[in-house]
Amino acid sequence: MSDYIRIREAEGTWVVRAGGAVLGESSNALILSEGSLPERIYFPRADIAMAFLDQTDTTSHCPHKGDATYFSIVTKSTTIKDAAWSYDAPKDDVSRISGHLCFYEGDQVAVEQL
Repeated sequence: MSDYIRIREAEGTWVVRAGGAVLGESSNALILSEGSLPERIYFPRADIAMAFLDQTDTTSHCPHKGDATYFSIVTKSTTIKDAAWSYDAPKDDVSRISGHLCFYEGDQVAVEQL
């Protein structure tokens, strides 16, 4: 793996919340560090309530990770558009994030260590 991206196991248990609900909790999350960007927590899809996520048509390309697909979070009161992303077929150097989701944190979405 290049020195630009580092992936390691996230210690402890991590939770993602949106719309007043817990979307997932994991003790198998990963931390991805990429250059000077903020560290990101990647949750295994198996630990996320995927019934609350709808895949959108949005895509992006990262020269280091590959092509990402996006998901909106659907709650009782709102839809948080493109709130999460995933690399379904990431580049070999970052293959550990395959099958994982990462969430944009903000007013409507929180990612926290318990």
